[in-house]
Amino acid sequence: MTRKEQNKLSKMILYEEIHRYRDEKKSIRWIADRLRINARTVKKYLGMSQAEFERHSDNMMNRVCKLEPYTTFVVERLKKYPDTPAAQMHDLLKESYPDFPEVSPKTVYNFVMRERQEY
Repeated sequence: MTRKEQNKLSKMILYEEIHRYRDEKKSIRWIADRLRINARTVKKYLGMSQAEFERHSDNMMNRVCKLEPYTTFVVERLKKYPDTPAAQMHDLLKESYPDFPEVSPKTVYNFVMRERQEY
């Protein structure tokens, strides 16, 4: 099972738990505290039908990462220098690739952290 499939499954379980607790007449705040998630997430999931949630989940799963073409560069750099901070990796990517897309430092951080976990 891929990481994306695991993520989709865990969100489906979360969706089911939220609706089960709501059927038990629990408050949004109680559900959020119990599941350790944001109350806005609870409201969002409660406002979705099963079909809407599945559509939303499929869209999230099929989303393409802007930084995917740079995976090889990042992985090779991390193999050579495992302690490279994400901010430095962002600078290296901008220097090495003139067509590097304009993304926030947090996007690069998330990407680097994901690659660290995978490799």
